[in-house]
Amino acid sequence: MIRVQTDTLTAPAASRRAARAAARPPRRAGFRPDHRPRRPFSVLILVVLAFYATGPLAVFVFNSLKSPAEISRSPIGLPSEWRWENFATAFEDANMGQGLLNSAIIAVSTALGVCVIASMAAYAMTRLDLPGKGAWILYILVSTSVPIQLFLVPLLSWWSTLGLCNTQFGLIVIYWAVYSPFATMLLRSFLLTIPKEYEEAARLDGAGEWRLFTRVMVPMIWPGMLTVALVAGLQAYNEFLLAVTFIQDSQLLPVSLSLYSFQQSYAVDWSLVSAAGLIMAAPVIVVFLLLQRRFIEGYTQGGLAN
Repeated sequence: MIRVQTDTLTAPAASRRAARAAARPPRRAGFRPDHRPRRPFSVLILVVLAFYATGPLAVFVFNSLKSPAEISRSPIGLPSEWRWENFATAFEDANMGQGLLNSAIIAVSTALGVCVIASMAAYAMTRLDLPGKGAWILYILVSTSVPIQLFLVPLLSWWSTLGLCNTQFGLIVIYWAVYSPFATMLLRSFLLTIPKEYEEAARLDGAGEWRLFTRVMVPMIWPGMLTVALVAGLQAYNEFLLAVTFIQDSQLLPVSLSLYSFQQSYAVDWSLVSAAGLIMAAPVIVVFLLLQRRFIEGYTQGGLAN
């Protein structure tokens, strides 16, 4: 009697286990659920792309440790003698200390100014009753597609009249105008994703437009503003054409113009040029490595929505 009751009680459980086992797909020998099949072709493509990206940089590093004669004999090989003194010579001969300081001032000022201009413009285009919003968006898109070379001659004449030539402030103002359109479109895409219930609640609490913008909107679009600051700052740091056109004083030159110091008549000391280039790139690499996650998040979260 006890055996019959036990079989009766355990039969439903056994049937459920058998049903689950039948529904489960069969496993192959040595197969793990978390195992993904290897793709040799994809790995090969990634290796080729990595070599394509790092190969020129490796040659650049090797050339910075050679003599000019060795670069002429073997431009892509390893140096026979590692000349570490090239970095000290390049730093002193090109006055790169002053150049790095000037570039830092220009890059930080450009980043801050672009953040302020772009965030306020994006807020006005998305939240305020701005007449002709479509026309303003079209104007921004057109302004980003027009090359700056078309405006060099009239801009140089105008800046000479205003006394802004050969000044860092005059160059920074140009950078504000050049880099703000793209930043405005990026921050506009962030603002379009924010529900309007937040600002309606703030207005019910008595917040005005300025308080609503600074206390509610700016903290919510902070990842986008950080991305805008990084993009504008790095572009200003690496920019060459406008800097060489509007800055003539050697004490105000940014570090991007320091490479001119190694051009002597018809010859160029490529070892010192390579060493100076690595010194110039070092701060950018450090900043990007420290903030790369924020940089990528700012691009992916915004998405440049319509």
